[in-house]
Amino acid sequence: MKRIVLHVILVILIFLSSVWGKTPCQAKESETTINESKLYAQSAVLMDADSGRVLFEKKGDAVLPMASTTKIMTCIITLENGNLEDYAQVSDYAASMPKVRLSVQKGERYRLRDLLYSLMLESHNDAAVVIAEHIGGSVEGFAEMMNKKAEEIGCKQTCFLTPNGLDAQKEILTKEGEKKTVMHATTAKDLALIMSYCIKKSPQKEEFLKITGTPSYNFSNEKGTRNFSCNNHNAFLNMMEGAVSGKTGFTGKAGYCYVGALERDGKTFVVSLLACGWPNNKTYKWSDTKKLMQYGLSNYQKRNLAKEAISEEWLFDIPVEEAKTRYLYGKAAVPVYIKEEKEAPSLLMKEEEKIEVSCEIEKSLTAPVKEGQEVGKIRYLLDGSVLWERKVCAKASVEKRDFLWFFKMAAENFLL
Repeated sequence: MKRIVLHVILVILIFLSSVWGKTPCQAKESETTINESKLYAQSAVLMDADSGRVLFEKKGDAVLPMASTTKIMTCIITLENGNLEDYAQVSDYAASMPKVRLSVQKGERYRLRDLLYSLMLESHNDAAVVIAEHIGGSVEGFAEMMNKKAEEIGCKQTCFLTPNGLDAQKEILTKEGEKKTVMHATTAKDLALIMSYCIKKSPQKEEFLKITGTPSYNFSNEKGTRNFSCNNHNAFLNMMEGAVSGKTGFTGKAGYCYVGALERDGKTFVVSLLACGWPNNKTYKWSDTKKLMQYGLSNYQKRNLAKEAISEEWLFDIPVEEAKTRYLYGKAAVPVYIKEEKEAPSLLMKEEEKIEVSCEIEKSLTAPVKEGQEVGKIRYLLDGSVLWERKVCAKASVEKRDFLWFFKMAAENFLL
């Protein structure tokens, strides 16, 4: 009797599975939607690292402390501005940093390259200050470099005060002369932009990926009297195929934070999470990261904008007024072409998303017209935002009528 009941239950389960199309396990592996309430992080962003386009966000513009995810900026500024074979000396202030720390001692010297592995693998706070003082002259000077770089990258609401991400705030004077308190903070959107820059656009991107992807690293101080071993604490590197980089962070004020990158099938995603739980919820960040990465992989495909169709009717010969022509009452027109100034961008898009292509071209021109002169634009838009612009230019030069031309035409007509 029990066998019959079990058999009937199994048949029912198989039937329901065929009706629903996916088992619960299969659905988990192919995320088609993301429910904000199912994410632990207070602020989260999934970004297309190549284009910088936000594919998903949960309060992506909320300004929050970012803890040791700060160190990705410390690392890239050091790579771009320092000589990794130089030795940096430990100050009394650097040696006083709280845990997590390498436990450097005042007066010791360490190779800059070794300090970067200490910084990114073990997240040592004292290593960050040694680096900052060596590159920027002081922590304050290095913070200025960090903020300037953030602005160049396109960050809108980021303020760096420390090179290690320890909670900090200070009072500043605004341009209007008013006092204002600022804190060491960023947004999930800005943090994702910074990581995207580090792995895609920085001239030191390969070195950044090498350091942040290294499982373990050994080194010593300049004299060789102290030896150290560092292990990478970015567990996400072993959680999903294609994981290439990332940085964890935690302070009592920031909670658990994380920013990570994944490359697969020609697609590169960045996930950034702020305030993703507090002790004892250390694993929340991994759950959110995997969920967002799987959503990106399942729903977005790379599309090259150059393959979007444009109407041949747009590229007509443009009439030119007051132009020199072969005959007195002749009419002139100039052909046009699309000027290719840079490679067409590619971006990750859902299948149902549509690119809107619009064209603005002059209906007529007045001589003189120069070859290569811009006469219009073709714009590629998504949700009202311009993704790419291409110039439409004149293919030839057209001279303007003058007295000599009129005299020549009149003489020819008189002779005829």
